[in-house]
Amino acid sequence: MIKSLHIENIAVIEKTDIDFEDGFNALTGETGAGKSIIIDAINAVLGERTSKDLIRAGCDKAVVSAVFGDLSEVSKSLITDNGYELDCDGNLLITRILTLGGGSIKINGRPVTATVLKEIAKNLINIHGQHDNQRLLDPDNYYIYLDLIAENQAERQEYYSEFKHFNAVRRELNAQETDEGEKLRRTEILQYQIKELEDANITVGELADIKRKLTIADNYEKTVACLNDAAFCLDGSENADGAVSLVRNAQKYIDGAKNDDFYALGARLAETLANLQDISAEIRAFTDNDLYRDLDADKLRERLDTLHRLMLKYGNDEQKMLVFLEKSKAELDKIVCSDKRIAELSDELDASTERLISLGEKLTETRVKAAEQFSKQVSEVLCQLDMPNVQFAINVNKDRYSKHGCDAVEFLISANAGENVKPLHKIASGGELSRIMLAIKSVLADKDDVDTLIFDEIDTGISGRAADKVGLQLQGVADNRQVICVTHLAQIAAYAQNHLLIEKSVSNDRTYTNVASLDYENRIREIARIMSGTDITENLYNSAKELLDRSKK
Repeated sequence: MIKSLHIENIAVIEKTDIDFEDGFNALTGETGAGKSIIIDAINAVLGERTSKDLIRAGCDKAVVSAVFGDLSEVSKSLITDNGYELDCDGNLLITRILTLGGGSIKINGRPVTATVLKEIAKNLINIHGQHDNQRLLDPDNYYIYLDLIAENQAERQEYYSEFKHFNAVRRELNAQETDEGEKLRRTEILQYQIKELEDANITVGELADIKRKLTIADNYEKTVACLNDAAFCLDGSENADGAVSLVRNAQKYIDGAKNDDFYALGARLAETLANLQDISAEIRAFTDNDLYRDLDADKLRERLDTLHRLMLKYGNDEQKMLVFLEKSKAELDKIVCSDKRIAELSDELDASTERLISLGEKLTETRVKAAEQFSKQVSEVLCQLDMPNVQFAINVNKDRYSKHGCDAVEFLISANAGENVKPLHKIASGGELSRIMLAIKSVLADKDDVDTLIFDEIDTGISGRAADKVGLQLQGVADNRQVICVTHLAQIAAYAQNHLLIEKSVSNDRTYTNVASLDYENRIREIARIMSGTDITENLYNSAKELLDRSKK
């Protein structure tokens, strides 16, 4: 549950701390006092989107922080699974700072993203307001309520997996069944490209090798002449010694001196001799190589032009051209084999259709069973909410197949005795919608592990005895979880265990909002104010006291 909320520089709230208690908490105050701002602040610490417009005028920063404690096991698991821990007291502190340029969020002092925060906070609080009543007017949402009652996660997952497979097969089959003229055109293009690349007989590294050989071919005669001259200098001839012979003789003379002082000189000459012999061998390897002698520069250039032309069409190196070739072959094989594949896909689509129909029927069965149970439970709660003649029914009809199943769920209601049930979204009034939503939330209360429920003005459109019944129902829901209700009705506020008053004041041309927990005496006065909105007379005071005392019984 949420234990405390700190708000600083949010709209008209300069700074306030709100302490919430177990059970039923009511927030009251005059219109415009700032009740909706508190809901906005709670949404902020739950990771919802915020606007810099929330920041109080004249301020460059706003802060909202909340302490959560006595968490359910599901909430604790969500926290640890996302890499965060509770503090030593088992509490969770969420702090959100809003600035004109952005902001930051922290959990127990550690930074967290809004996405992770929303994942962690989804089980902390559920906020129910007027938008929930609007959901009751949209039949497309009705299956959600039945699935919560049916607890049919396994059936829904099995159906959804088959639905995805069915659509994947259907998409591939449609792609295979393209226009025959288009397939023929594509086949001719692929065959041409494959033949052109295969005839080129491309190998990886060939381009660099051709360039190297072309350099040799263009300068071969000059290169050979220079190398022959170098070889003559190294090896000499029959009539003249070369550098190799001269160095060898020099080494022999030094060794012949048999003087240890010159041993190092002989070793150095031996090393020089070895280098000269290696150089001579490399020169001869080139000049005696028939491959270099027979290089044709024109043919090399022709091959280089061919590769460059293909590179412009199929990729800027040999590897990319070969990859293009393999992809083209694979595509051509797919087209050639398309008739066989079409037959296979058609058979698989038929089989998937049968499985989808079967799984859809299983899912429908769970919803039909849940509809009977759900309508009965909601009707019982509506009777407690001063709608004794109400008839609430649910129809589950066959519909088109979608990712949610093949059912069209319809909520039907007759609020008056003797009238036939009609679609809820066509006939329900605002007050009826509020009570129906509360009844639904009451029935579903045990189907989740959410720690706190917030009802934001769910009392819209009701008054009198109906309001008293709603207050009693909210108190009942608060028996096993924390309930926070923003209300304008004295009958509802009187049932709260903790009554919070939101007051607005003006000082030095600035608006301020304060929130305070009321004691018994001040609760009487606030309930009297809600009842009349005028000066509190003795009779009005006594009526408010009676209402408060009666609710405690």
